[in-house]
Amino acid sequence: MASSNDDWKPRLGMKFDTREEAEQFYLAYGLREGFGVRVRFTNWKKDGSVSSCRFVCCKEGIRKKEDKCAYEGKIRRGETRTKCLARITLSSKNGKLVINEFVENHNHDLLNRETTHMLRSHRKITEVQAYEIDMADDSGLRQKEVYQLMSTHAGHSANVGFTEVDVRNYITTKRQRSMVYGDAGYLSQYFQRQLLENPSFFYAYQMDIDEQITNVFWCDANMILDYGDSIIFGAALMYDETIPSFKWLFETFLQAHNNKKPKTIFTDQDQAMSRALEEVMPDTHHGLCTWHLLQNGIKHLGNRMKK
Repeated sequence: MASSNDDWKPRLGMKFDTREEAEQFYLAYGLREGFGVRVRFTNWKKDGSVSSCRFVCCKEGIRKKEDKCAYEGKIRRGETRTKCLARITLSSKNGKLVINEFVENHNHDLLNRETTHMLRSHRKITEVQAYEIDMADDSGLRQKEVYQLMSTHAGHSANVGFTEVDVRNYITTKRQRSMVYGDAGYLSQYFQRQLLENPSFFYAYQMDIDEQITNVFWCDANMILDYGDSIIFGAALMYDETIPSFKWLFETFLQAHNNKKPKTIFTDQDQAMSRALEEVMPDTHHGLCTWHLLQNGIKHLGNRMKK
């Protein structure tokens, strides 16, 4: 913390023990005043300590923002920064970081307290909040419902400290890390090993709206070569047997084999699979598997099938 006093406003000569303390101080100042903060630069000494650093208004410099135009293929870019010079600069002195520059005035309108918390630099998920998000996510709540629940507990979304997008990003990152473990992780590692051994290996997976893995398809180099002969072969793990899932499977299968469609495909009497085949491969002859026909015969005709 500042060694002189607890004043919320920066001033020349104010001292901090670490760069993190100085950053948190300027962040709190920016939140109170109505602007976002970012780190402009940090210079390090050979021993790893900070020799100087600068924290600036988030509108410092110029950044282009893409915006779609009415006519196809063109992008209109708008400026989202204003070359604002508001900042504090600190340098190392006697083991402390000391403010030696403070530019207070901004060249743009500041936000009010009701909207400042939406700025990226002021959004943060604490450890306690992360635990609550994990609990809600594990219970099966959707990401939007998780944020609504936390907003209710906080009294208002402005009191949460982050946005629904932050919740989605947090859960996505957590799931990506968890892919290292469990069945999905082993499957991912297997795919990676196969790609290293043979670049012809192909795999794809489909995710739901909560970015959970649903369907998986893969085929190795031999399967791809066999497909050019009279053998049709691939492998898939299906989350369900719906038309959208089967459509994804067939489309991915064709993608793996350079969109070469089979002349004939044999399946069971699954209606969803049949509908998906009609949409993805309308020119492919769809036949019913002999084994399934025999099983149906045994099921419906009983002892007559024994002869």
